[in-house]
Amino acid sequence: MTQRTEDSSKRTWRPRRKESAIHGLFLLNGVLVVAVLLGIFLLLVVTSIPAFREIGLREFLGNTNWNPTSFVRPSYGILAMLVSTFMVTLGALAIAVPLGIGTAAYLSEVASRRVREIAKPVVEILAGIPSVVIGFLGIVLVGPAIARLFHLPNGLNAINGSILLAIMALPTIVSLTEDALRSVPRSYEEASLALGATRWQTLIRVKIPAASSGTTAACMLGMGRAIGETMTVLMATGCAPAMPTSFLDSVRTMTATIAIELGEVPYNTTHYYALFTVGLVLFIITFIVNMVSDVVLRKYQKVSR
Repeated sequence: MTQRTEDSSKRTWRPRRKESAIHGLFLLNGVLVVAVLLGIFLLLVVTSIPAFREIGLREFLGNTNWNPTSFVRPSYGILAMLVSTFMVTLGALAIAVPLGIGTAAYLSEVASRRVREIAKPVVEILAGIPSVVIGFLGIVLVGPAIARLFHLPNGLNAINGSILLAIMALPTIVSLTEDALRSVPRSYEEASLALGATRWQTLIRVKIPAASSGTTAACMLGMGRAIGETMTVLMATGCAPAMPTSFLDSVRTMTATIAIELGEVPYNTTHYYALFTVGLVLFIITFIVNMVSDVVLRKYQKVSR
């Protein structure tokens, strides 16, 4: 009897030890990710402090002129880069959001099973295309078309960048929006159809509003993808460091500025520290966007349950 008790206790102890080891491994991974994130943030903050001391926060955020190599008076204003970044990002969202929500609605409500099995992998493959390939397509296809349409000398401008970033943000918006539409309780649809609404009216007036939190989170994540993109905007927007006045102007985003200048700037100079400050501003913006989308997505998941 005693031997059986010892054997059963060993059998129950081993799975518990295994579960504890798995739990500890997951906890270690989570702590490691948080530590890396905090380390990146602290590195950016520490490296940015000399730039704030020499430039000043007001000039850095309020000046539109970025000319660190001037022999007369170097300028380190990022306002034009901020405007350019948000201009290209909002342009991309204006294209990607309606197209992404429409595609997700079609895949979840209208498309047949065979079409869905073909279209879903295509959308997911689109997310795996390298950004440099998207930028190359912007140079050889989208840019010349924009130049011909608007009678411009070249098509390297904000519209080009917006179109390309919209293509890159589409997979995120489509996938998350489709999941949000599929998570809407079926009783909503049945009640709407029972009241005499058509499938189109049910989709537009019932299901999409019910999935609005998930859709908003999808759009915010797509926005985060667009803000943090580098190679595409570096290749296709012209990279002119001036305040843009329209979408037909060439623009330079914050990511493009870092990519262009950081590899050639001398170490421990004001220019060097200023580029890290640009990275800090970009980090804070993307962190806020991702945090807002995560909060909205958690709210949606609680409501759907």
